[in-house]
Amino acid sequence: MSSVLAPLPVLLPLLGAAGALLLAHHPRAQRALSLLVLAAVVGVSFTLLFMADAHGATAVAVGGWPVPLGIVLVVDRLSALMLVVASTVALGVLVFAVGQGSADRDEDTPLSIFHPTYLVLVAGVSNAFLAGDLFNLYVGFEILLMASYVLLTLGGTAPRIRGGITYVIVSLTSSLLFLAAIGLVYAATGTVNMADLAVRLADLPEGTQVLLQSMLLIAFGIKAAVFPLSAWLPDSYPTAPAPVTAVFAGLLTKVGVYAIIRTQTLLFPGGALDDLLMWAALATMVIGILGAVAQTDLRRLLSFTLVSHIGYMVFGIALGTTAGLAGAIFYVAHHIAIQTTLFLVAGLVERQGGTTSIDRLGGLARRSPLLAVLFFVPAMNLAGIPPLSGFIGKLGLLQAGVADGGALAYTLVAGGVVTSLLTLVAIARVWTRAFWRPPTQAPVDDTAAAAAAAAGPAGHAPDAAGPADGELSARQVAWRRHARVATAADPDIAPAAGAVRALRPLPRTMVAATAALVAVTVALTGVAGFLYGLADRAAGDAVERTPYVESVFDGPAAGDAR
Repeated sequence: MSSVLAPLPVLLPLLGAAGALLLAHHPRAQRALSLLVLAAVVGVSFTLLFMADAHGATAVAVGGWPVPLGIVLVVDRLSALMLVVASTVALGVLVFAVGQGSADRDEDTPLSIFHPTYLVLVAGVSNAFLAGDLFNLYVGFEILLMASYVLLTLGGTAPRIRGGITYVIVSLTSSLLFLAAIGLVYAATGTVNMADLAVRLADLPEGTQVLLQSMLLIAFGIKAAVFPLSAWLPDSYPTAPAPVTAVFAGLLTKVGVYAIIRTQTLLFPGGALDDLLMWAALATMVIGILGAVAQTDLRRLLSFTLVSHIGYMVFGIALGTTAGLAGAIFYVAHHIAIQTTLFLVAGLVERQGGTTSIDRLGGLARRSPLLAVLFFVPAMNLAGIPPLSGFIGKLGLLQAGVADGGALAYTLVAGGVVTSLLTLVAIARVWTRAFWRPPTQAPVDDTAAAAAAAAGPAGHAPDAAGPADGELSARQVAWRRHARVATAADPDIAPAAGAVRALRPLPRTMVAATAALVAVTVALTGVAGFLYGLADRAAGDAVERTPYVESVFDGPAAGDAR
């Protein structure tokens, strides 16, 4: 059964992308097809997870080529869990994007482009999780990266193009390094199959092993935004449309983390670079969260927290123990859901308040209590407030660090505690300023005020003296369309405050999609025992390595090849 289902998380989105292109002039059918495809991927992923947990790892030789010559897809507990979480949040983000497209009439995200590209991105992520050889892992990265280049620059605005250029240059550098590492691995061992490499790499000289490990770690560290290779992320992600930023933040860096887990445990189990990884984890946590505390824009703040919390995952990997790896796997699953949800909430905040600048927002809790709840729950989860899943994941990692007993591990434990406290400080600042502070105390938004003045009285077209849309920036045009000039009837938003606030009701589909993902983040706490047990079993398999190797050489893949 697994041999039939394993290719589907890759095949279904690719076929769906082709169908979405054919339906480019039929928006409703295109939306329905995209949602149906991702719903099917979610169902297949849950089935694969159930089977992997019940029966162990399974490998599929695509095309019937003999192992290790052909492409092999491997479904074990780790890859299946990543598939489940990734496909679930991808479906939630797609529903959000459909709601946004309907509300905005697809002005910022052209429907004919977005849906097929988004499905290709999901196919690339799925392929990376299932890849049983380094070159197919590289192909998965390239598929998702090519799709991400398009999604990042949707709309063609100057900030998106600038962010896209940075992202493309960094991604191509990482890909070239990864490809060079693959070439060296093949030259040294004669194979790129990871199960085969698990056996052959041990015969290489130690210096050669360290060189290959270093090149792969640098390539994956760039993709995962591990310090000092993370400077590109806060300048790239916040410029994209809200659903694109959300799926990028939730998934793309975690594919890099997954690649680090897979290669460190399967190919280089000796721990030669574990101390270096620990220092990188500490720097990623502390420097990332210090950057977040310094931000005044919600999206940039979340981007820096994204970088910071990658450090927790690298910490668990660097410990090299089953407990540490289990904590890292649990935290990856938790963080995918939390970070995606928070970026969707940021999109709703921008829609409601007209900006993501914390200093220009105020009173959101009174105006939209539901939006306040949607932000508060995942924000507290990110900060690690008990008994939420963020607290459980951090506690597991800190316990694993204490169990290690080394001075460096204790330093990481202290860094993790400080990072968690500073995360709470950053989140609390957003809450007190954007949601709790009365809007009359917010500083004047000159851009919004200018645009509102050009728009004229509420409900009326701009007068003849006002500038035309072509003379305004994109932000000002958005305010002209959506903002409402405050009236004396509402003293909280009186003209004397100098600020303009968007008072439109939020689109129901966007709110429903965000609320569903918030429910998923809460559900992670409810099933934390089962999920942590699954992560522990996945970590045990990864550390042992035998289940993975045997699934490739002694399982259905080898039998099919014969």
